[in-house]
Amino acid sequence: MVNMNTIINTVGTNTYETIKQDIIAGRLQPGTKLKLDGLKAQYSASVSTLRETLNRLSSDGFVLSAEQRGFFVAPVSIADLTEIAQMRILLEGHALKASFASGGPEWEGDVVSAYHKLKLMEERMQSGDDSEIETWKAYDLGFHRALISACDSNTLKQLHSTIYDKYLRYQMLVLDFRGKPACNEHKDMLDMALSRNTEKALNVLETHVLLGVEHCIASFK
Repeated sequence: MVNMNTIINTVGTNTYETIKQDIIAGRLQPGTKLKLDGLKAQYSASVSTLRETLNRLSSDGFVLSAEQRGFFVAPVSIADLTEIAQMRILLEGHALKASFASGGPEWEGDVVSAYHKLKLMEERMQSGDDSEIETWKAYDLGFHRALISACDSNTLKQLHSTIYDKYLRYQMLVLDFRGKPACNEHKDMLDMALSRNTEKALNVLETHVLLGVEHCIASFK
């Protein structure tokens, strides 16, 4: 027998993820008003599902709910990016410590595999081929997630995922490759993971994130 609650929950989750990814990728620009009638046709979802989805996205910080005015894609600002970056350093740093402590051979293999895909894409980017920018950012995300995948706190990983998505949103708005320094930082992170050098990994992570913020701000200007 089909469970209608399961179907409804699945539809709601899919709608949430689709709209969130469109916000992160910049297909829904900051400040855009999210009109229910337009969204209903665009995402093939009911008004009730969309209201629930937008309220959830509002709770997660991707959408603003203005009384009597409806829903809007959350705006961007340097202050917001800076705060998000600091939270990413904090959360990812804690997750890295736990992951380095408990990661085994399979984790190492996952990290190496994720790095290999990212490295190949970064080499293409350095050669001037920017035809697959979204794939590059997906591999970047995959590498950082692989690094913390052995962390046994699902709550920490969920919090990190949300804050990383917010950080990624800024990067997707500029989509400008930082070049060899970023590649070197990723290689350093790989080496520190395999050698379990937590202290240096945390230093590299902080440098990596903060230089990314500086680059993003410069690109906005």
